[in-house]
Amino acid sequence: MSDPLLPPVFLERRMYRRRRVMDALRLLPILGVLLWMLPLFWPTATDAPGGPAPMRMSHAVIYVFVVWAGLIAASAALWFALHRSASLAADSDADTPREAGRGARREAR
Repeated sequence: MSDPLLPPVFLERRMYRRRRVMDALRLLPILGVLLWMLPLFWPTATDAPGGPAPMRMSHAVIYVFVVWAGLIAASAALWFALHRSASLAADSDADTPREAGRGARREAR
């Protein structure tokens, strides 16, 4: 049960999205390891006879490099989204009247 004395936690939408992008960036290496381990489960020539055809080595190598390129593209896209949200937050903070008021007070002193 929640404590009635604590105020509810409210995160601004921009900060919430930024944290989710950071979480996605942290999970990307784990996803990469799982995807790279997937070829270990593909059938091989030493499996039971009459089973599925073994996977060709050329297909496995292509898979590994496609996963690698996909991880690079995903990390670049997430980095760009994180960088863009940070720059938008910095721009919106600089445009607030409070910041202009603080600067004016400093110059007056």
